[in-house]
Amino acid sequence: MTRFRCSCTLLASLLTLPACGDDVGSSGSETAGVTGQPTTNNPTSNSTMTNPTTGSSMSEATSNPSGTGSDSDSETSAPTSTGMVDPTTTTSGGLPKLDVGVEETTDGGTTGEEVGCRKVDFLFIIDNSGSMGDEQQSLIASFPGFISAIQSQLDEAQDYHIMVIDTDHWVFGGCELICGLFGNTCPVAGLDYTCGTPPLECEDVLGAGVTHPRGLQSSSKDCNFSTGLRYMDITEPDLTSAFACAAQVGTGSTDDPEKPMEAMVQAVAPNGPAFECNTGFLRKDAILVVTFVTDEDDNFGDGSAGNPAGWKASLVAAKKGDEKALVVLGLYGDNDQPNAICPPLVDSSGAEPSPRLREFVDSFGDQGISGSICAPSYDSFFAEAVGLIESTCDDFVPPPM
Repeated sequence: MTRFRCSCTLLASLLTLPACGDDVGSSGSETAGVTGQPTTNNPTSNSTMTNPTTGSSMSEATSNPSGTGSDSDSETSAPTSTGMVDPTTTTSGGLPKLDVGVEETTDGGTTGEEVGCRKVDFLFIIDNSGSMGDEQQSLIASFPGFISAIQSQLDEAQDYHIMVIDTDHWVFGGCELICGLFGNTCPVAGLDYTCGTPPLECEDVLGAGVTHPRGLQSSSKDCNFSTGLRYMDITEPDLTSAFACAAQVGTGSTDDPEKPMEAMVQAVAPNGPAFECNTGFLRKDAILVVTFVTDEDDNFGDGSAGNPAGWKASLVAAKKGDEKALVVLGLYGDNDQPNAICPPLVDSSGAEPSPRLREFVDSFGDQGISGSICAPSYDSFFAEAVGLIESTCDDFVPPPM
C-alpha cells in the first residue's frame, strides 16, 4: 500500500483537483498475457545508471506466452568453467559430484544426455510501496543464509545471476502531478527528488533490474555491481552487501498501484525495453528461480494486467516451454488461510489476502512454495526453497546449445 494514494486524495479535496493515484486496470477482459510495456530511450546492456536520460514515452506491448519471436536467452561469459564434465569426476574432497550425470535408459545404457544444472538465475520482485519497510529488512536478513546454503548444497551450480526488480515503472512517476503545488518539490518522495529531474537510464522501465534504489527508506545509492550490468554474479566481492543495497528498494513509490506480476513478465519477456535493459541476465542453460515479496494481492483492475494463467505462461515461455526449469517462491498475505500470521493490512502493518498470487504459485505444483510475508523471519521459508532448488537442478536437462 502506498502513502501516495492518501496524499493525492487529500490534495484533491483541498484544491478541487481531480484525484490522483486512483487504481487503473487494463481495459477489456482479462487476457493470458500482460500489456502495458513502456518504452525507453535506447538503454544499453552495459548501463550502470550514470547517464540521465531525457525521459521516455509509454507504448502498449504484449508479452508473448508462446515463446515465439526473438530469443530471450542471451549468454554472458561465465566467470567459471561451464563445460560439461564426466559425471564420475569427484570433488576435491573425493566425494562424487551429485548435480550432473548421464541419463540411463531402461536397458542399462545411456542416452548421452547430460542431466543437472550448472547455472541458476535468481529473480527477486520486491514491492516498493509505503508499507514494505519491515518486509524488505526481513528479506535482506535472510539472504546470507539462503545464498550460503545454495553455495554449499548445489555442488556444480556455482554460476548464478541475481537480479532485483521493484513493482512500479518509476518510483517518482507520480511526482509531477503535485510538484507545482509545493515549490517544485514532491513531499511524498522526501528529499530524494527535484521536480523536473528525468529518470536515469532504464530507471523508468517496468521490469528493469534495480541498480540504484531511490526514494524513502531506500538504500539511496549506486550499488555498483562488479558486472557493470543490472544484475550480480559470482564475481561480486561482497554479494551480501550488494544484495542488501539492491533489495532495499524503499517505500517511496509514487507510481500507484503496484504491479509485481507485470514487472515479472516484462523482466523475462523475449523483447522490449526491459529485455534490452537486462541483457545477459536470463540464460537458456540455467534454471530460473523467481521470488516475489508483496503485502497486497495483484488484483485485476488494481495492479497487473492479465491473470495467473497468463503470468505462468509467460514464465514457462521464457524457459522455452520447460516448466521443470522453474522454481517459484512467493511471500505474500496469508490471512485468508487457516492459522494465518498476517493481520489485516492497515497503514504499514499486516497484509491483504492474496488469492490470485496463491493461485499463481499453486499452479506450479511441487515447483512452487508459498510463505507468509508477516512471518517474523524468512529463514525457514528459504531453507525449504533450497531443497526444491537443489532437486530442480538435479533433474534439469540443459537444452541443446
